[in-house]
This record gives sequence, structure tokens and C-alpha cells, in this order.
Amino acid sequence: MKKQLIIIGGGASGLMAGITAAREGAEVTILEHMERVGKKILSTGNGRCNMTNLSLRAEHYRCTQKQFPMKVLDRFSVWDTLAFFDEIGIVTKNKNGYIYPNSEQASAVLDTLRMEAERLGIAIRLSCQVKSIRKKGRQEFFVDTDQGMVCGNRLILATGSKAAPVTGSDGSGYDLAKRLGHTVITPLPALVQLRCEGNYYKQLAGIRCEAVIKLLCDGRTLAADQGEVQLTDYGISGIPTFQVSRFASVALAEGKAVTAELDFLPSKSMEDTRLFLKKRAAAMPERMAGDFLVGVLNRKLAGVLLKLSGIALDQPVRDIAKPSLEKLTMKLKQFQTRVIATNSFEQAQVCCGGVDTREIRPETMESRVVPGLYLVGELLDVDGVCGGYNLQWAWSTGAVAGRSAGRDEG
Repeated sequence: MKKQLIIIGGGASGLMAGITAAREGAEVTILEHMERVGKKILSTGNGRCNMTNLSLRAEHYRCTQKQFPMKVLDRFSVWDTLAFFDEIGIVTKNKNGYIYPNSEQASAVLDTLRMEAERLGIAIRLSCQVKSIRKKGRQEFFVDTDQGMVCGNRLILATGSKAAPVTGSDGSGYDLAKRLGHTVITPLPALVQLRCEGNYYKQLAGIRCEAVIKLLCDGRTLAADQGEVQLTDYGISGIPTFQVSRFASVALAEGKAVTAELDFLPSKSMEDTRLFLKKRAAAMPERMAGDFLVGVLNRKLAGVLLKLSGIALDQPVRDIAKPSLEKLTMKLKQFQTRVIATNSFEQAQVCCGGVDTREIRPETMESRVVPGLYLVGELLDVDGVCGGYNLQWAWSTGAVAGRSAGRDEG
């Protein structure tokens, strides 16, 4: 019997699910509440679309069930993704394992997906608001929308998370999943900036520097990453900050105190830094302290660290006391700042939390709670690090669900 498949959500995972299901012979209808499909795809990779990553391992994903993501990704791998996009016309380029369309235009990825959906006869209803979902019998779904009732014998929820709501991810899918009987782990911002305590951040806004960032909580390290950290007027940003931010979100939601520790000289050990400053002070005793770190750090950042170490900028380097030089060593290697919040869902790239994966079959993405229902993409309690991993999650979950939901069982 030919499947009649309804997909709620026309983002990356929804389009992939629809195309895969249609190739299996299903009649597919995609319901998208925005005025166009795939709006979030356009913003990925700063508009260049980091489609996937050749280095795909379990540590690139965070989930309550640690093994769940790879069980899905093994069924539709990065190589399957590359083959799929090659087939529909995308030539890719490899930048140290980060995969982009050769044109470096996210719009090209979306255009090819739309053209393939059109070729397969997939019906797409735009600006379509879902009011409710009713299930009758074992596998019959009735979706009430502001454009009328849509019926099918399979349903895929591909509604996205709450991150970047301007692209259509408004969190409405969580409520739909709950009403169908699923458990939703509280969604929180992830891949997001951190807001920190301190009245000196306005002086540091716009500075970029190589650093190691560690998140500390209850005497232990929650997460760490290294790369170009960006200082803002409210705290810290940049890819290393994004990579660890979900751990700050969770700890803060639990009412715990979180500290970010920054190492501004990651190429030197603590002892090497101590000796470096001692030798530098001995080599330039006549220089003003405000100029002591010129050529080492951004001048504004150096000025803040010197002041926090009790060193007056207008004093000669020869007058810097040993205890102050030691404080400066610590500020350079272990600068600690209290994290008071993350930025909001509006600034987040993805969410941590979502539909509990224990209620999903990884081999098909079908619900263990509701037969004939499939859940994919960011709606689930899976979040990847920066680097194309979240788009790969969308491609893989959409393909696995589409293949299973669209299959003709005769």
C-alpha cells in the first residue's frame, strides 16, 4: 500500500525526509509555517553552508543517551550525504574536513533540495500553521491546519528547536510532541555566547585572541576548548565559547555557579610564562608598565589584566613588585570570570534538550510511543558541536526516517 506521508517542518531534516520518502514511492506533503522552506539552511556557515564534516565521531554530539547519535549516523553516514548531494547537483569542496558547496553559497544547497522535491512531486504548503494532530486507529493521522485538514498514514515531526526563531524554529514542535505522548527534556540555548560578570568588558569589546577556555563548576572542569575567543561588551563569544556553552546552560539552569577560565598564552606553560615575564621585566626596566605586554597581547586586554594584577600603567616596569608579577602570570594563564547567563534562544545556533531519545528507535527514527510517528533533527535531545555536525544530524535523521516511513509494505 502506497504511503501517504505528512511532514511538519520544511527545514533541512524535513526536506531530506520528504525527498527520501518520495524516492521510496510515498506521496509526501510538507507543511511549513514560514513563507519559504529551508530558511535556517541559508544562515549556516555564515551563509556558505558547512554541510557536514569528514571527521564524525561520538564526541562531536551531546545526548542523554551517549550512543544514540552514532547509531543513527551509521545508517546514513557523511559518505551517504556526499553521494546524495552529488546526485542532486552539488559539487563540494573540502576545507580540512569541513565540507562546503563549491560555490560557497548556502542558497545553492537549498535550491537543489527544492528542485529535487519539485521533481519528485512533493506537495509543499507554505505559511501553514498546524493547530492540532489527531490519531485514529493504528497509523492514521489527521493534522488540522489553518489551510484545512491533512490526512496521512505516516507523520514526521521535523519542526526544529527553539534556537534562532527568526528562521522558523519557534519551539512549537515540542508542544506537538508532548501532546502525542512524548517526554521533552527542557530545551536550553547551545552554541551561544556567554554573559559574564565584570565592569571591564566594555573596554574589551571586539578583541579576538587565541585562548583556551575552560568551564568550571563545583570544583571540576565541565568542558574545555581552544581557538579564537571573541571578547564582547557583555562577556565572551567565538567558536571555543560556543563549543562549551551548552554545559554552562545546563549548570546555570540547575542553579549552579559557573566560572569561565581563560588561558591567554596557551602556547606556554604556567612556569614558562612565569620565567618569560621575569626575563621580560629584567630586559626592559625603563619601559612603562602600560607598554610591558605590547607585542604579546592586544593593548586593551593587556591594560585590563595589568590593572587587575594591581599594576599601575604609568609606573616603570622596574617598580613592578614580585607579587604583582605573579598575579599577572595567573591572570594570563588562569583568568577567571563568573558566567551569569547565556544569550537567549534568538542568538543560539541550536538547543540542548528536546524529545527524549529513549522514546525513539535509532534504526528508523520511529516513535516507541506512537506507531507511525517519526521525529527528526533538532527536535530531539541531540546537539552537535560547530563544524557541520548539526546539519549532518539533520541529513541523517531525515534520511533514516524518510526511508522507513516511505517504504511500500505491499
